[in-house]
Amino acid sequence: PFKFEIFESKCYKETCWAIKEMLVRGAGAIGTAAALALSQAFLKAPEDGFWEFVEEAKLEIEATRPTAQNLFYAINKVFDTAQNSSDPVQAAVKAAQAVADKDAEDSRKIGEFGNELIKDDFRILTHCNAGWLAFTDFGTALSPIYLAHQAGKNIFIYADETRPRSQGARLTAWELKNEGIPHLIIPDNAAAHLMQQGKIDMVIVGADRIAANGDVANKIGTLEKAICAHEFDIPFYVAAPSSTFDKDCPTGKDIPIEERYQDEVLYQTGPDENGEMHKILVCSPSSEAFNPAFDVTPAKYITGIITEKGIVRPCEWLKTFATVVQEITK
Repeated sequence: PFKFEIFESKCYKETCWAIKEMLVRGAGAIGTAAALALSQAFLKAPEDGFWEFVEEAKLEIEATRPTAQNLFYAINKVFDTAQNSSDPVQAAVKAAQAVADKDAEDSRKIGEFGNELIKDDFRILTHCNAGWLAFTDFGTALSPIYLAHQAGKNIFIYADETRPRSQGARLTAWELKNEGIPHLIIPDNAAAHLMQQGKIDMVIVGADRIAANGDVANKIGTLEKAICAHEFDIPFYVAAPSSTFDKDCPTGKDIPIEERYQDEVLYQTGPDENGEMHKILVCSPSSEAFNPAFDVTPAKYITGIITEKGIVRPCEWLKTFATVVQEITK
């Protein structure tokens, strides 16, 4: 949150790099960037070996972040549209823009449905960053919060720091500050204490992939928040567009979990008193780290999933969730 810069990608390989290195992050933003990356590949593909070039680019884009379903949804949308067109290049460009537009519209609708759940004086816990920095606009988990604030509801937000990359502290808190929403950053291990003290009324998180049985992959640390919320009888909602659902993934056990660099755990980066950025080792120099980027929350811990088509509740998906998924992903 120390400076604002715009990164301009001139080719699909640069966009792949931006996704992999998390210049672009968040399920919706990853999906939109992936769609645009593939359209860049279509624009640069030579006449000779056109489809071979595009298919190779598609594989490269798919390899950037394996967990986020939005990425695969967006790429397939662009590729399939172009394949069925007499002008695949222009079809790909238009399809990529349509992915971006739908992402923003879906996020707005999620906000409208989620806002109906938020009462005046609610204290809400969120994890990681699923706001307008993570999507084309609005976000998912933060979209209901923004609409509740705009409606004049008195709300207070607890933002988990979300180690090791601290997206809650760095990004969510920055968004909330810019929107004028009262909030506190809390350590990742403080949420259970606040729940026990009766200081949290609701939890809203985003999602990177939702299996057909309702299991949810989201930023590492989501599972323990869900278990704690269940223990203290606090509603736990997931906010996600239908592009996050993977009807071909039976359960959470089938979701691939990305493992990232050890340095994200072993080091912290921040500015000194002169604003110069430094990377500092925060542990024993000989120690190693395990750094899973996501975990899977079983459906039994989730009160409901807020989608652009409404709220999918446990009574709908514990028995017939596969059918519901097929309907909302059409």
